[in-house]
Amino acid sequence: MRFEKVALLGLECVDAPEVIPSSAIVQQLSGTFDRLGIRQDLLESVAGIRSRRFWKEGTMPSDAATMAAEKVLGVTQVDRDRIGLLINSSVCRDYLEPSTACLVHGNLGLPAGCLNYDLGNACLAFLNSMEMASAMIEAGSIDYALIVDGESSRSITEATVKRLQAEETTLEDVHSQFASLTLGSGAVAMILARADLHPECTHRFLGGVSLAATEHRNLCRGVMDWMVTNTKKLLGAGIELASKTWCLAQSELGWSCEALDVLILHQVSQVHTASLLQALGLDPDRALLTFPEFGNVGPASVPMALAKALEVGKIDTGQRIALMGIGSGLNCTFSEVVW
Repeated sequence: MRFEKVALLGLECVDAPEVIPSSAIVQQLSGTFDRLGIRQDLLESVAGIRSRRFWKEGTMPSDAATMAAEKVLGVTQVDRDRIGLLINSSVCRDYLEPSTACLVHGNLGLPAGCLNYDLGNACLAFLNSMEMASAMIEAGSIDYALIVDGESSRSITEATVKRLQAEETTLEDVHSQFASLTLGSGAVAMILARADLHPECTHRFLGGVSLAATEHRNLCRGVMDWMVTNTKKLLGAGIELASKTWCLAQSELGWSCEALDVLILHQVSQVHTASLLQALGLDPDRALLTFPEFGNVGPASVPMALAKALEVGKIDTGQRIALMGIGSGLNCTFSEVVW
C-alpha cells in the first residue's frame, strides 16, 4: 500500500517502571541450568538482552496503552473529539472480550462515533494498524487515527520461570521456551492525520510492502502464559522471508542500502538483529538497538524504537526511515516514513 496524504503527527512511548535484569531471571533458573549444563549467561551472551521491564502489579494492557495515548494527545494537542479511529495492536489483552481498544476508548473518553477495535497479527500488528488507519485517512473517511499498544511480559515470564524450575524440565523444554524469557513490557501511541490539516508537519507515512510465508505457521505458538518456539527454524525462515520482502521493497519503494538513512527494526535478540542486517547487507550503524535494555516488546518494538531514536536525536528532517518487522505466522512488512 502506498499513501500520499498521511502525516505522522505524533509518537510517544511509556517505559514500564520495573527494570528486571537478566541475571535475576537466570538466578531463579540456576538449578535447572546447572543440572542441564546450560551457560548461566545465556540471555546476555547469546540473546544480548541485559534487562527487560515489568509494569507494576495490577497494571493491565489497557492501562499501559491509555498512558501512552494520553501522552501523545497531550503533546499533539489534538482534539480527541476529532479522532475517527482507535486501533489497539497489542498481543497482550485485558480479556478475550471486550476488546482492549474498547477499554482504552472508554478510558480516554473518545466520541461515540470513533470506530475502535483490536488488530492482531503477532509482532506486525502495529505496522498493519498504521496501514489500515492510513487507508481510511487517504480515502477521506477520517481525519485522525490513534494507534495504541500496551505489552506486559510479567505473567508469561514468571509462569515460564516456574515451569522451567521443575525437576522434570528437559533441555528441549528450555530451548523451546527460551524466547519467553526475552520478552519485555512497554506502551506506545501514535497519531496519524490528514496531511493537509497540518501543513507544518513534514513527517509522512508512505506505506509499504508485505509478504506471507504461512507454511511456517507452526514454528511459534503462544498464549498469555506459555509460548513454544522452534528458534532455529524460525530464524532461518524469517530471514528468508525478509530477504524476499527486501527485494519487493527495492522494486516497489525504491529502497537500497544507501537510500535508507535510519533502520527501525523489530528486535527479537542480538542473533536475530545481526542476522537480518547481514542478510540484507544493511549498515548496523543506521539501526538503533533497544533489545539490550528492553527485550522483545512484541508489536510495540518498532514504534518504541522509532520514538527512542527521536528522543536521542538520531533522526533529522528529510531522512528516509525504514520500519521493518517479521511476525510469527510468518508475515513480513517493510514500511517507510520520511521525516
